[in-house]
Amino acid sequence: MITPAKQKRSRADRNGDTAPMTIKVASYNIRKAIGLDRRRDPERTLSVLAELNADVIALQEADRRFGSRASAIPPALIDSHSPYKPVPLDGRPGSIGWHGNALLVRKNVKIVSAATIDLPTIEPRGALRADLMIGKKRLRVVGMHLDLSGIRRRKQARAILDALDECDEHWPTVMMGDFNEWSRQGGCLRDFSQGHQILDIGRSFHSRRPVAQLDRIVISNDLLLDSCGVHHSAPASRACSRGSRPARRASPPPAPPAAATRPAPAGCSS
Repeated sequence: MITPAKQKRSRADRNGDTAPMTIKVASYNIRKAIGLDRRRDPERTLSVLAELNADVIALQEADRRFGSRASAIPPALIDSHSPYKPVPLDGRPGSIGWHGNALLVRKNVKIVSAATIDLPTIEPRGALRADLMIGKKRLRVVGMHLDLSGIRRRKQARAILDALDECDEHWPTVMMGDFNEWSRQGGCLRDFSQGHQILDIGRSFHSRRPVAQLDRIVISNDLLLDSCGVHHSAPASRACSRGSRPARRASPPPAPPAAATRPAPAGCSS
């Protein structure tokens, strides 16, 4: 759960309604919905998303790699078999992402704005940003999948942070995704730690025997964290080699504990 540390009191708060509102976010590399059994099974991936029960989910490798690069989970299936909707982008027909990155939000979440972020890269990489109203709470979310080689990773982190600095107004911010960063504190984490908190979520890769924290959630300093971790389940460990992590945020203090967890998806090879 993540809670805004500094926020003006709403009218409801002034009238004595101080019950905090919690928001859970998660990151999940779905590996094009292909599991460890090498079968593409979008329904299985959706079942893991249901386990997460998050309000906002950042997906990586959400589109197929070749051909029309359509969404690995058909948009119609997301609409009919989940409580989510993709954050719309001006991309390819049938695609829900940008270089494989996609954001899913609950259908009652208001999408204020969305934009793609170009990254310096050798291989196709990108990030995307969405400004959301969840109830009366504002949340800016960035989803990303960073360089595998490490050659451009710090420059990519800098490009994302520069894009946030160029926004007209600061919002409480969550940045999450597959950072591909093996270092516990160095590399691109040095850049993201400036003015932000890097959550110690735990090892999520590989799902059969987790040895590395390649998946990360970073929050701005006006958000408070209570707990975080990796989500494990039999379906998740069969659906993909990577784990997914949810986190929660609540309205003005006093705030309930915030939980950032990440399910290890079942059935994807790395």
